[in-house]
Amino acid sequence: MLSSGRFWDVLSVPEELGLFALDVLLRTPLQEPGPTLADFAAHRVGFFLPPDPESRWVGSDIRYAGKDAWIAVPAPHRATGPLRWLVPPDGSGTLFAPAAVELALQQATGILAALLEPAAPHDPGKLATVIGIETRRGRLDPHGTGAPDTGGRPE
Repeated sequence: MLSSGRFWDVLSVPEELGLFALDVLLRTPLQEPGPTLADFAAHRVGFFLPPDPESRWVGSDIRYAGKDAWIAVPAPHRATGPLRWLVPPDGSGTLFAPAAVELALQQATGILAALLEPAAPHDPGKLATVIGIETRRGRLDPHGTGAPDTGGRPE
């Protein structure tokens, strides 16, 4: 067990949301990933953030461990068991930027909402737009019209 609040805090979110958010964060250019912990028994993912005693995270089933909280962590290179690192600490002190995690959680929420939406007439562009899939002609229109965004390139 390690004490949080001095060198880092931990934002813990439900497993599905956390896994999608981590995927968004790992795809973000120039974003060095911070340590990320998975507790598969509790179905949680924890993002390590800089300590901030004033921080307040609000959301359904969101937990924030700051000063005077204790976090169970495995050895850095442990690859088995219900508690393991998705991104192990590398000794550099790199932590996720809170704003980047917040944005990734918002994007992950959108992805989950699209995946859990009741069946509707098939719209292949809708899910591709939410997830950010590339088409052969360019990126799909972020407004969901299905028209390709060629990034200013002539077609």
